[in-house]
Amino acid sequence: MQNITWQCCSFSILTTIQLYAILQARAEVFVVEQNCPYLDPDGADLACQHLIAWTDDQQLAAYLRIVPPGLKFQEASVGRVITSKFARGTGIGKQLLIKGIAACQAAYPGAAIRIGAQQYLEQFYQSFGFVTDSDMYLEDDIPHIEMLLR
Repeated sequence: MQNITWQCCSFSILTTIQLYAILQARAEVFVVEQNCPYLDPDGADLACQHLIAWTDDQQLAAYLRIVPPGLKFQEASVGRVITSKFARGTGIGKQLLIKGIAACQAAYPGAAIRIGAQQYLEQFYQSFGFVTDSDMYLEDDIPHIEMLLR
């Protein structure tokens, strides 16, 4: 895989081309691959920080958004976590989560991080210190659980 450049910024800093790449990647993963028709632009992006891994030729390799406390959960959160198909299996998903947790903690020092995780990724998130904090629930017909990192 190519070299990766990491960008973490507010919504207002994103260029229209970057925003298009983010929305396209999120639709490819969440709507097409997971066969889950839902409205991805949920109004939260405007208040979030966006962490993006770009290749040298400006392809989006991985992405997540950092959600401020009180917007989705009482705690801060990371969400819309994706690795583009071409970048899977390279370890970039782990790098993304490490950088995402660090950026979230830097933005909201001392705040816990709560996520709504797809249940099949429970062990992946546990490997970063998240603990399961809810029973399974369905979100868009996909089993989810809440997890917390203190």
